[in-house]
Amino acid sequence: MALTTACNQTSKTESANSPAAANKPASTAMLDKKPGWWKETVVYQLYPRSFQDSNGDGVGDLKGIVRRLDYLKSIGVGTVWLNPIYASPNDDNGYDISDYREIMPEFGTMADFDALLKGMHARGIKLVMDLVVNHSSDEHAWFKSARASRTSPYRDYYYWWPAEKGTPPARFSTFDVKHDAWQYDAPTKSYYLHYFSKKQPDLNWNNPKLRQEVHNIMRFWLDKGIDGFRMDAFQFVAKDPSFPPIPGVTQATFTNAYNHGPRLHDYLKEINQEVLSKYNVMSVAEGAGRNTTEAMLFVDPARKELDMTYTFEGTGVGSDADTYKLTDLKRVFTHWDSAFAQKGWQAIDLGNHDQPRMVSKFGDDRPAFRAASAKLLNTFLLTMRGTPYCYNGDELGMTNSTFNGIADYRDVAARNAYQLLKQQGGDQAAFFHLLARFSRDNSRTPFQWDATANAGFTTGTPWLKVNPNYVAINQAAEEKDSSSVLNHFRQAIALRKDHPVLVHGQYQLLDAANPHIYAYTRTLGAEKVLVVLNFSSAARTWSLPNGLKPTSASWLNNYPTLKMDSQLALQPWQAVVVKLQ
Repeated sequence: MALTTACNQTSKTESANSPAAANKPASTAMLDKKPGWWKETVVYQLYPRSFQDSNGDGVGDLKGIVRRLDYLKSIGVGTVWLNPIYASPNDDNGYDISDYREIMPEFGTMADFDALLKGMHARGIKLVMDLVVNHSSDEHAWFKSARASRTSPYRDYYYWWPAEKGTPPARFSTFDVKHDAWQYDAPTKSYYLHYFSKKQPDLNWNNPKLRQEVHNIMRFWLDKGIDGFRMDAFQFVAKDPSFPPIPGVTQATFTNAYNHGPRLHDYLKEINQEVLSKYNVMSVAEGAGRNTTEAMLFVDPARKELDMTYTFEGTGVGSDADTYKLTDLKRVFTHWDSAFAQKGWQAIDLGNHDQPRMVSKFGDDRPAFRAASAKLLNTFLLTMRGTPYCYNGDELGMTNSTFNGIADYRDVAARNAYQLLKQQGGDQAAFFHLLARFSRDNSRTPFQWDATANAGFTTGTPWLKVNPNYVAINQAAEEKDSSSVLNHFRQAIALRKDHPVLVHGQYQLLDAANPHIYAYTRTLGAEKVLVVLNFSSAARTWSLPNGLKPTSASWLNNYPTLKMDSQLALQPWQAVVVKLQ
């Protein structure tokens, strides 16, 4: 679009912030939004490109989601986090935005979005959107102007290094083929900064005009009635424009090296004061802090910044190997829980659009154990303290897919890594082994609705091939099976809703050194609950600690029976929730 259009949109947004426009839309009237509602909700992350196609072009869209709203209501989730649907050339599946106030044509129109939001609110479901403002697309009107002239009024919306100053200070790009975050741009003989793809130039948050633009974008969507933001890559927005040396950055150290830069919390306080505090919404920052101390700075209520942390350490366990240690998983989640025991709040997740399928990574996706281990992982998510984030398809126990070569992958990170590997003559067999296990495309395959062609996702050719196991693993089949992963997921959500102890109760780890059993209690007042999870494909026994006396019946069990006296006799991947006397 033309730059003048972008400027006109900004003025429209400002006029929309009149007192009359700030009134909440009628569609939100039936939503339960008591203070702190975001602690008690269950968030369902929905990847729109892969959820449901309505027009046969092979790409999921907003009308497709509308068709499935009754399904979302039926599983009991309270909030949907929608991955980006903004206008985008799709270099990074929508995380490269060319217009923050328009809908990507593949996904539909703004009228389709309005219908989606109204339909969600009518069913008591809240909507949280991705706010992607560490970077824009290089096709955004701001950047088109900025790269055209050094005197452009939008030049300082981005980071530039003039070529006459020599080579820019080293900065690592996680998506670039050469891992170089500086891209030479001939029109103005300058380099621009991009921590991610070269088509994702980083925005300059040191510029107050840029920050005001972001505030206006947030108001635009909040005035439509959305219920909050998940702030993508926000941990990277604060940068020192002098670019002092940060030596030795690698793929493994990228996040810690560039996280939590100068003035980050000034920006968050400003966002809270200028925007978030005016609305009853939730806010969560991806990758908030390199450790629990830094993370608390984001969500300490006294600081008035954000509501919730969304960290990487849990999903990062075992991310560089074929196996992981349960003791590491317990240590990480217990450490983070202890940090937020008295104040602040955190998200609980094991999977998302940037991770492989959780049952393939943390469970056992072999047919004999897939269902039981998927139920166990969902039990864990829904019985921990914090807001559960459940990724679409995990309620079915969807697994990693089968890719036959680089042509099957769509992820920019995978494709660029392969190009670099070929240039360097690396070990392709090892590369594809790791890619098969950890590629982000594993979680992005189309949702498996039924056993018809393309799993009922599309009547056309899907943008990413459907997992071949859809004939056996799909929503229609699981709907009919009372013991399915899907129906167990429903039971677990209902249990969490009915028992505040599973939301607000104190968490206490038991038997920390056990390499197979993850056990903990949740306590709220006089009510105490025991959760025991057998993270193992073998039967195990677990002795009850002295003083713990379960009641005779379990609240939740992913097997038909439970043998329990002074010991629990646990089947492979058995997960039980039992009230204690």
